[in-house]
Amino acid sequence: MEFREFSAKTVDEAITKASIEYETSSENLEIQVISQGKAGFLGFGAKPAIIRAAKKEIEEVLPKETAESARKPAPAKKEEKKSVKPQAVKEEKKEQKRENKKDNRKEIKKENPVKTQEKPKETPAPEKLAEEKPREERKVTLRTEEEIAEIKEDAQKFLTGVFKAMELQVEIKMEYKNEEGNLNIDFEGDDMGILIGKRGQTLDSLQYLTSLVVNKGRQGYIRVKLDTEDYRNRRKETLENLARSIAYKVRKTRRPVSLEPMNPYERRIIHSALQGNRFVETYSEGNEPYRHVVVKLKNR
Repeated sequence: MEFREFSAKTVDEAITKASIEYETSSENLEIQVISQGKAGFLGFGAKPAIIRAAKKEIEEVLPKETAESARKPAPAKKEEKKSVKPQAVKEEKKEQKRENKKDNRKEIKKENPVKTQEKPKETPAPEKLAEEKPREERKVTLRTEEEIAEIKEDAQKFLTGVFKAMELQVEIKMEYKNEEGNLNIDFEGDDMGILIGKRGQTLDSLQYLTSLVVNKGRQGYIRVKLDTEDYRNRRKETLENLARSIAYKVRKTRRPVSLEPMNPYERRIIHSALQGNRFVETYSEGNEPYRHVVVKLKNR
């Protein structure tokens, strides 16, 4: 395996670069993290994340089977030599059976009108349907100041308990938008990379659990959004750039490309980024948590 070096703002972006370069998902890459990188302060002291990556080699292990299969044809020939005469009779019977079957099929076709089998339409991914059809407006429940204070208090208690168990000092900032019914929570502190996790998985899990706590026993759905260090916007830009790079590669190579598994929110970003592209189209396949986006050329 030949390792190549990739650098970017974050390790995730560097892995994404490597996946694009090798035209495969990160699961098929051997990755060595050389430097995690630093964000710096106001652009000073920033250091890029550096990784070394190589495509995993697939071992071909079938020497014994091929050797055995090469030896086995000999006895089959002896049986053929012994049964030359009865085979001629069997072949005649088979031909008669085939003719009878053909006649039966013709009669069935005459009785029943021929129905052209329509190819089942590929059901587009739920994310794609959501893009094609305008989303139904969510009914927002206007809440009083007391209700908003209770919602924030519940979220604060839950998150404070989680961070205490993780031994993290985190400053929690909350803003409730009454007109949209959204609770936006932002974290500040050291080592926020721990809260983000690999491709935002830890942040997504915290968001899901906080949403369960906040919506328990309340009328009307409250949408919870957790963020730190502007990760959501940075991740969106990374995915949009990835989508455009993959679209160019698909158009150039004329071969479909499967991206790595993503959550529904990230898959929607890929779909919307390439929705207006004249040359490629996208769809999702697989089951959670391995569901992923496929980019392919449009059929013309």
